Amino acid sequence: MSTIKDISEIFPKHLFWDVNPKNLDIQDDKDFIIPRALIATTAETFAEDIQPLEQLYSKTQIVKELQKTKERISNEVCKLVARRYHVRQFLRYQ
Repeated sequence: MSTIKDISEIFPKHLFWDVNPKNLDIQDDKDFIIPRALIATTAETFAEDIQPLEQLYSKTQIVKELQKTKERISNEVCKLVARRYHVRQFLRYQ
């Protein structure tokens, strides 16, 4: 795992428009950071967008947080994550 303390160093600031990213703790706020980091990803940008998360979190943590999040993560993002990590496909919306 990384020793990064300020997520604004690795994630675009627009993803955290409603909070000060410097106030987020990488471990304590992973349930917020992980979904936000992927909220605007597309099939075209996914490989690039997920790399910063992989610097901070394990594959298991990423999948777990996306499965239980209340953020508006699309089913397409869930499918991309499941495919990347070779886990059973999961959806946020039925």
